[in-house]
Amino acid sequence: MTEALSRRQLAGVPLVGRPRIMGIVNVTPDSFYDGGRLPTVDAALMHCRALAEEGADFIDIGAESSRPGHTPISATEELARLMPVLRRFVAENATPVSVDTTKAAVAAAAVAAGARIINDIWGLQGDPDMARVAAEHGVPVIAMHNRPGADAEIDILADMRDFFARTLDIAARAGIARTDIVLDPGIGFGKTPQQNLVVLRHLAELRDHFGLPMLVGASRKSFIGHIVSTVPDERLPGTLAAHVIAAAAGCEIVRVHDVVAHVQALSVADAIAKAQSS
Repeated sequence: MTEALSRRQLAGVPLVGRPRIMGIVNVTPDSFYDGGRLPTVDAALMHCRALAEEGADFIDIGAESSRPGHTPISATEELARLMPVLRRFVAENATPVSVDTTKAAVAAAAVAAGARIINDIWGLQGDPDMARVAAEHGVPVIAMHNRPGADAEIDILADMRDFFARTLDIAARAGIARTDIVLDPGIGFGKTPQQNLVVLRHLAELRDHFGLPMLVGASRKSFIGHIVSTVPDERLPGTLAAHVIAAAAGCEIVRVHDVVAHVQALSVADAIAKAQSS
């Protein structure tokens, strides 16, 4: 077992047993599922509290949508949405907060305000200052695979291996410890519906190839609707299926909208996996 897997913790939370649960809080008007559902700071703060009480091990706060076709916003606008919620939540709750951002300036401000993890959907390959910010603040990074667009002709697993190799090289040159990196295969980002299924089918192979903990975020995403025609509000069963598959592959964290359902589903899956006949 590699050092990174033997350490098996993130922001002080042990990554053992059933996958840890990261609850999603989007303070955005245009996210694909929950955009606009938390229109005020108080509403967002109440949602953070509720997810923590329901059993979330981490809270992931994002203030800019990353859905296909989203409208980019400035760092100033992103911080205006993010910081009031972040500051109030970390002041009252010990649940580690991850900041979901592509901007190094936003990440730096969030970490200074109490965020303990940077979640970068471009795997340190977007903003050239992101790796430096993580290294200087000594915080772990969730590095996601991404592409500008889907290409059905490529070998998606080979593309992911090459992408993560570049991410790890950037991290090493910046001084980020390998034990401070979690990989995210980027379900729903730069992949066709079929490629998303291939990635989920090969999670154990990807995880073992790099010897690093893995986070999977399939929550209510469109590939589920390509299997069974549904809108996001109807995709919780498909989400649970994908995340139980991820758990069986050894993935350490799942990023979800629905914490209660995942606590139950993953606890049952873990109990079954550990059951022994008398």
